[in-house]
Amino acid sequence: MRYGFLIDQNRCIGCHACTVACKEEHAIPLGVNRTWVKYVEKGRYPDTRRHFAVLRCNHCDDAPCIEICPTVALFRRPDGIVDFDGERCIGCKSCMQACPYDALYIDPERNTAAKCNFDASRIEMGYKPACEAVCPTQAILSGDLDDPASAISRRIATEKVAVRKPEKGTRPKLYYVGVDGDLLEPSRMAPQEGYLWGEKNPGEDLYALRAAGAGAAPVETSREVYDVPHATPWGAKISAYLWSKSVAAGVLLVSALLANAGLQPDAPVLALVSPGIALVFLALTLGLLIADLKKPARFFYILTRPNRSSWLVLGGYVLAAYAAAAVVWAAYGFRRGFAPPAVFWPAAVLAVAAACYSAFLFAQARGRDFWQSPLKFWHLLAQALVAGSAALILAGASQLVVPLPLMGGAAFHWLGNALVVSLLAALAIAFVDLLMDHGGEGTRRAADLLVKGALWKPFWLVVVAAGGLLPIALTLWPTASPLPNIVAAVLALVGVWSYEHLWIKAGQAMPLS
Repeated sequence: MRYGFLIDQNRCIGCHACTVACKEEHAIPLGVNRTWVKYVEKGRYPDTRRHFAVLRCNHCDDAPCIEICPTVALFRRPDGIVDFDGERCIGCKSCMQACPYDALYIDPERNTAAKCNFDASRIEMGYKPACEAVCPTQAILSGDLDDPASAISRRIATEKVAVRKPEKGTRPKLYYVGVDGDLLEPSRMAPQEGYLWGEKNPGEDLYALRAAGAGAAPVETSREVYDVPHATPWGAKISAYLWSKSVAAGVLLVSALLANAGLQPDAPVLALVSPGIALVFLALTLGLLIADLKKPARFFYILTRPNRSSWLVLGGYVLAAYAAAAVVWAAYGFRRGFAPPAVFWPAAVLAVAAACYSAFLFAQARGRDFWQSPLKFWHLLAQALVAGSAALILAGASQLVVPLPLMGGAAFHWLGNALVVSLLAALAIAFVDLLMDHGGEGTRRAADLLVKGALWKPFWLVVVAAGGLLPIALTLWPTASPLPNIVAAVLALVGVWSYEHLWIKAGQAMPLS
């Protein structure tokens, strides 16, 4: 048994009865919806037509929200319905990023995620979903897709149907009849700044526009005229989490490379200061992750109720193992004054895992095309090397204030070269990532936001110039003073954070529905 929906947009009149019935059935607060109606107008004036689309959860057979949810709050029932357990949700919002259909939201009263659950309680009692029961034109039909005799199976077999974003491989169980393609794929329409009637000035005669433009050639248009608000789940805390994790992982990774080069005697900072920095920034990373949860008190559910297919859970295991390696490194540094290869090489491997596991997490966010880059793993590794080199430069330079021999000239010079090489690698990967086509129209638009769109100034001025090219120039400056290297390290750290912040923002700028 697999329950599914069929929505006949030829019958839909855009009355919102389904939306109202759903809100009443589940006591859904104002401002959020489990099912909603979107309007698009198409045509050439005066021959225009309004198209409707009823949008909601697709109850996918391969639901990415189930895969990424760290606490099994989302699950598939034996009857195929993708249901939700609010008592397990920690409010991480990862399901919202994974869903290609924008079907999940954060309930403002419960602070947990929520979505259409097919009115499972009504189904269990033998009733139709509330939205189907109230539809005045019988545009909504539900039933068992595995039963060839059911009405929904017969219609799917005999009529031309469509699903949203089949290329995502989610195998959705929400089928449409007579729906316009622009409604199923929002990237086909140019983004709008606002709505005509919503921004009408008092007393303005909009119909006079027809007379004013009578001599102009008619224009074919396709525009969105009604929709619901769409949230941006992740913000500055997630950007800061990526940045702090880059510092935490990079500092021991670069320290291991220094130790392997035989520079431990020239850099006592590697013994205790380096693992200390790693542990401090790991704690900051954990704090940022908890602070971003809508239910922070439930954070321990990741350990007690884990979904081991989620990279939020696997990443937690990686960070815990890396923290243990940093503690072992610090213990050896305290007792012997150095870390042997048996300690720093495992720590280096775990540092790479800690820095780069987020690439797999963002790959599970299948709703965001811009984040599906095969280069993200390598970019995170390059950023960790940038952040680690910069942090060690600043730690070594602290001996100018604290009278302790933390780092000699050879190690300081080696770190400067490492900073230059890693900055060049990070910039090169970023540009290749922005120029390559790895996700269709949504990816191109998101990349254009950084290269020539609304985010071009912080990208080119802060990330590329101030956070990339200027630190390289300062590090290569022929002077015996450590000041240029110190300034370069600070600017490089600013550049790493700025890129992650812009990357997170651009990825969420594209509409999902």
